[in-house]
Amino acid sequence: MTDSTRPTDPSAAPAPRRRRRWLRWTLGGLGAIVVLLVGGILIYSQVGVMGAEAGPLAEAEANPGLTITDDGAGIVLSPAAGATGQGLVFIPGAKVEAEGYIATLADTVVDDGVTVVITKPWLNLAFFDPRPLSTFTDLAPDVSTWAVGGHSLGGVRACQLATDADALVLFASYCANDLSASGLPVLSLSGSEDGLSTPQKIADAAGELPADATFVEIPGASHASFGAYGPQPGDGTLTADPAEVDRIIAEQLAGFLPRP
Repeated sequence: MTDSTRPTDPSAAPAPRRRRRWLRWTLGGLGAIVVLLVGGILIYSQVGVMGAEAGPLAEAEANPGLTITDDGAGIVLSPAAGATGQGLVFIPGAKVEAEGYIATLADTVVDDGVTVVITKPWLNLAFFDPRPLSTFTDLAPDVSTWAVGGHSLGGVRACQLATDADALVLFASYCANDLSASGLPVLSLSGSEDGLSTPQKIADAAGELPADATFVEIPGASHASFGAYGPQPGDGTLTADPAEVDRIIAEQLAGFLPRP
């Protein structure tokens, strides 16, 4: 009688166990990287957040011509009288609270009847906010024409939403996506002393915009001049009167924003 029993290969049984162990180590390592990455983003987004300067904010809040409503998704600035049906969705720069732009945009609302919705980006970073433009335009249903704009990183995000709006406004910012063939009206406001969105960076990215885009460089304005949240690390030195910068911003918006 023939013995059909074959000797067991001593290396066969451990192989599946080694593969499973390697898979567990790999998945565990990837999980640790994801946890560290998410934790790093959360820490970065919450450290060094710049809030509104108390004085300018208090002055804006006391203005009887300005109505301020915090809707959670954004802060709606409405004229107490004389609304024109024009609107601007404004996206803050990285790690700048929405309240830091109320004082800067108040003149546009009160003097020119424009409704402004200042978004409140997730994690204080516009790139991590996937909400569509309609999330913010729906907060002001009486407005019939909308421009979208933003400051710094908020402007980069505004470029991504621009095809859903009637116009685009860049505040010390530039586009990372190509809008050159979009036909959109575009206004680019910048500062001569900006140390972050420098005049050279804005010039280098001009090809992403339509050929008829309007560029206005405000003499003496820095990066932080487009809000009222105090000085910003890495910025240039402001040499202009902040009130004059606010006036020029309001003047340029009044002549640019599309009407119903």
